[in-house]
Amino acid sequence: MHKYIIEREIPKVGTFEREQLRDASKASNAVLAELGPDIQWVESFVTDDKTFCVYLAKDEAIIQRHAKMSGFPATKITQVKRLFDPTTAYAAA
Repeated sequence: MHKYIIEREIPKVGTFEREQLRDASKASNAVLAELGPDIQWVESFVTDDKTFCVYLAKDEAIIQRHAKMSGFPATKITQVKRLFDPTTAYAAA
C-alpha cells in the first residue's frame, strides 16, 4: 500500500455543517466498503474550498474509482514518497 494525498476542489466545503460532513463520510465509507481492502481513508483536512485527504491505496487507479463512485472529485492525486517530522533531526544516521 502507498500513501496518497488527494486534493478535492469542493466549493464552500469549509462552511459545511457537522451533519453535511457526516453524510459525506458515510457516502465515502460505503464506497470504500464496496472497493475492498485495497484502499483506506486515513483522514481529511478541510479548507475554504478544498479538502486534502490522506489515503492508503494499492495504486492511483483505485483512488480514481473511489472518486468516480462517490462523486467526490479527485482534483489532484499525489503519492507520498517520504515522511519526515521534527523528530527526524534526532534520528541516527
